[in-house]
Amino acid sequence: MASAVFLGVSWFGPIWAVDTIDVTGNAAVDRAEIVTTLAVAEGTPLPRVDTDAAATRVAGIPKVASVRVQRIYPSTVRVTVQERVPVVFFDAPDGTHLMDENGVDFAVEPPPPGVVRLVAASPSYGNLETRAALDVLAVLPPPLRAQVTQIDAPTISNVSLTLVDGRVVVWGSSEDGEYKASIALPLLTQPGQTYDVSSPDLPTIR
Repeated sequence: MASAVFLGVSWFGPIWAVDTIDVTGNAAVDRAEIVTTLAVAEGTPLPRVDTDAAATRVAGIPKVASVRVQRIYPSTVRVTVQERVPVVFFDAPDGTHLMDENGVDFAVEPPPPGVVRLVAASPSYGNLETRAALDVLAVLPPPLRAQVTQIDAPTISNVSLTLVDGRVVVWGSSEDGEYKASIALPLLTQPGQTYDVSSPDLPTIR
C-alpha cells in the first residue's frame, strides 16, 4: 500500500515536479521561443511529460533541424536542439531566403558571411536544379568552396560557380563531382576567366 501511494504521489504530485528546463545547442533560435513551444509547464510531474510530443512541437520551429527532449530526474526537462545551417540564399520578392544543405527554406533574413547566392528559376525543396546546386557545393574541397560567391543552376546539367574574383567555373551536372573538384583546383592556378570542367577529362580555360 505504501509503495502504491508513493507511486501515485510521484506520478501526480510534486515529488518529481518540473522546475528546470535546460536548453542546449541553440544560437539562432531564442531560448524563450523554444521553452514556449515546448509547452511543458513548471510543476508538471516529470513522469507525465510526453517527450515525443514536446520534441515534435519544438521541431516545428523553422530554424530547428532536429531536437531531443529528455526527462532528467528529479526535476529537469532537457532540450537538445540542432539548428539548420544556411548553405545558400536566394532573393525573392519578400526578401532573402536562407536554405540548408537539404534544400529546406527556413528563414527570410540577411545571409551570414560565406553563404553562397543561389540563382535558379524556382529555388525550393525538391526542385531538381536546387538539388543539383547543393550537391555540387557539398563536394567542393574547402579551398575551392571558400572562393565561391554564387552558384547558377539554370538546368541540372548546366551548373556554374562564380568565384570571389569574378572568375567562373563551368561545372555542368553534379555527376563526378569529386573528380571535377580535383581537376578544378589546379586548373584555377592558370591564367584565365572561364574554367570548364563539365567534361573533366577535357577541361578548358578561356
